[in-house]
Amino acid sequence: MIEVILDTETTGLNVKDGHRIVEIGCIELDDLIPTKKTFHCYLNPQRKVSESALKVHGYTDEFLSDKNIFKDVADDFLKFIEGKKIVIHNAEFDISHINNELSIAGYDKIDKKNVIDTLDIARKKFPGSPASLDALCKRYRIDNSKRDKHTALLDCELLSKVYINLLDQKEPSLNFKNQEGLKKNDNTNISGKYSKKIVVITDEEIALHKSFLKSSLKKNHF
Repeated sequence: MIEVILDTETTGLNVKDGHRIVEIGCIELDDLIPTKKTFHCYLNPQRKVSESALKVHGYTDEFLSDKNIFKDVADDFLKFIEGKKIVIHNAEFDISHINNELSIAGYDKIDKKNVIDTLDIARKKFPGSPASLDALCKRYRIDNSKRDKHTALLDCELLSKVYINLLDQKEPSLNFKNQEGLKKNDNTNISGKYSKKIVVITDEEIALHKSFLKSSLKKNHF
């Protein structure tokens, strides 16, 4: 199955306050293995970056001023994610911003049915435990020492490792077809029954056994 790990950085938390995306990062997975196909861009949000967001990702207004606006990259972005499941940590945040950008640019919004939220998975697996990306990296001993600032592609790389670990926690399914084949082909009696061969003792063997017992008793008699 083809999936896309996705992360965004923004000018602030809430689209209702007019905040916009400043960076998009995507990494493609094929059956949980990175394909080396990525999508990445910085964006001019056409507004100022909030002080709180600047502390998180470090992208200044000056740095972003000459970057493309979302509409310039929308077609390439949609082509990259087309027909693939999208994996996001705290999907509500990123999807609300992505869909806001798509709406502004005149595109259809992403259906949330196509989105997998690793935050939901982590909370179900570890109820009551911290479920941030950093916390999950620590739980799975994933090196996140380079994450001094939040950057979309680095966060995607870390999330891809966290996602794989979260899925590996699932109990393996039993292969009943193989077990049926084993029953047909294996000579071992799986039902638990066994075949008992009766050995008939001859008169001569009985006599020798009695003689052995008598001699043994004499040797051990005090």
